[in-house]
Amino acid sequence: MFGMGFSEILIILVIGIIFLGPEKLPEAMVKIAKFFNMFKKTINEAKENIDQELKLQELKKEAQEYKKRLHDVTQSAKHSVYMDELEDIKNSTTSVGDLLNSNIQEATQVAKEDKKKSKKEQKSSKKDLSKKKTVKSKSKESDNV
Repeated sequence: MFGMGFSEILIILVIGIIFLGPEKLPEAMVKIAKFFNMFKKTINEAKENIDQELKLQELKKEAQEYKKRLHDVTQSAKHSVYMDELEDIKNSTTSVGDLLNSNIQEATQVAKEDKKKSKKEQKSSKKDLSKKKTVKSKSKESDNV
């Protein structure tokens, strides 16, 4: 006990008997034993608490490692999904752009044709107006004569 041998404990008992006397020595021994038991329990509880804290810290470290791994995996999955979605969007916008370009070309073609038709119609209407004017002016001249 505490690195003491039997002879050392015997010397302490003899000194205790001399100073305390045979009547108080048993009470003192009981108190000393209770003190050592309480001291031993306190040390054991402290050891258990330290062990639990160490285990909790290890568990926390493991949990953080798993959390980091999970975060890395989810980020890489999001990145790959995001890239796939971007590729799909790019492809769809390219096809929409091509469709718009063809529609614009058709619209410009139709507009050119409409412009040509309207020019022809204007020319024909101008000719018709000039013919009507000449017809009216001839009819006025004939009325005047």
